[in-house]
Amino acid sequence: MLVRALVHSRWQETAILRRNLTSGAHGSAEKRPSVKATPDELTTLPFLQRPLGVKERPSPVLKTWADTREELMNQETRLAQREHLVKEATKGYFTDLNATRRHGGKTWIAPSVMIREDKALYFPNIVGSSLDTKSKKHTASMCEGRISVISMLSTRMSEIHVNGFTIPTNERYLSNPLYQYVQINLQENLLKSFLVSLFLSSIAKSVPPELHSTYLVSSQNMEFVREHLGMVNKHVGYVYLVDDNLKVRWAGCADAKVEETNALEQCTGVLLGRLDKKISAKASP
Repeated sequence: MLVRALVHSRWQETAILRRNLTSGAHGSAEKRPSVKATPDELTTLPFLQRPLGVKERPSPVLKTWADTREELMNQETRLAQREHLVKEATKGYFTDLNATRRHGGKTWIAPSVMIREDKALYFPNIVGSSLDTKSKKHTASMCEGRISVISMLSTRMSEIHVNGFTIPTNERYLSNPLYQYVQINLQENLLKSFLVSLFLSSIAKSVPPELHSTYLVSSQNMEFVREHLGMVNKHVGYVYLVDDNLKVRWAGCADAKVEETNALEQCTGVLLGRLDKKISAKASP
């Protein structure tokens, strides 16, 4: 009898507890407040606030020891590099990856119009091996005298990003001899660079043959020009519209918005029209 009483008592306690939990769940569901957006979701991304690029005009000629020594002796350059290194040293290993959770890693919205030529800065020279001949090529030589859309790739996600920007522009202008689409597969990590070099044949299969000559695989150290180009996240794709004078006239990053994709197409058309007129004026007597 005592055991039966204890079992019955335990059963009653369980039934009461279950009833309380159930009614509590329903009650909480009725009184549950609406889910509020996080501060990151409420933050509106700013438009690109400054021209991107470097002040010095790029050259395919490699720097001599004298040039490097002069640069190292420049107090302003040394302070800027020191400040950059201190900033990088305080970043965590997963900082860039965690940043992709906020707006998909997008940090600014591309402008709807081009950067003025007198305010624009230069796209730095990047050296890489092309898919077609495996020979070294310099962007300073490739892009001079032509209108170029340059995509910076580092991950599969970055490939998806740049495609969102460039597909309409390429479909419209790839047949124009004054236009070119340059893709730079940038792998600054030596191990990743080595792995990419092993899979060049598979990369070549995924890239249209007509783009092999302008697809570069590079391991160049971009540490001190990343900030200048706005490349603050290594997992995100970046797109730059470079004019015939090697100046960055427009730029976009991460997931493309419809208005950004349209802006790139329109700005490219404007530059092509201007270059065509310039060439025609020179050709006419």
